[in-house]
Amino acid sequence: MKLIILDRDGVINQDSDDYIKSPEEWIPIPGSLEAIARLNHADYHVVVATNQSGIGRGYYDLETLNQIHQKMHKRLTEVGGVIEAVFFCPHTPDDHCHCRKPAIGMFQAIAERMRCSLKNVPFIGDTLTDVTTARVAALSPILVRTGKGERTLEKSSSATADVPVFDNLESYVTDLLAPESNKKDY
Repeated sequence: MKLIILDRDGVINQDSDDYIKSPEEWIPIPGSLEAIARLNHADYHVVVATNQSGIGRGYYDLETLNQIHQKMHKRLTEVGGVIEAVFFCPHTPDDHCHCRKPAIGMFQAIAERMRCSLKNVPFIGDTLTDVTTARVAALSPILVRTGKGERTLEKSSSATADVPVFDNLESYVTDLLAPESNKKDY
């Protein structure tokens, strides 16, 4: 099975330090939805793994999160793509749960649901937490410059030195699907 796991905020949609708290605030990054559709058409299964501590902090509730994801799925369908599942952690860092990245509980659930090993499966994110999680879970970390990506690269250059970096999800997918002779040299 060809599987790719994406963080949500900063990879698929614009991110905010004030959280994405409503469907109106969920705005796709240009090209991201089309990139997911391209992955689907190349027989990739796409899953999302996202920390959503705004629920635990009381900024929005589960119903609102579902509405945000309904918007995401609808917009994706309009361009011919699909996300097979969205895994999320509603807890705050103070909860010390097993599902909040960088813990790997979400990824264990993904492996169980998808019935596959996640070893070396690409996990595309925009934060050091995403990179750390990928390493702990034996995934292949990929960093994008969108969302908090630029900030991550500036603050954590030594921790991300060996991580492939792309301008955005669209550029990653273009490279992934390119013939071998055209692939980016890391």
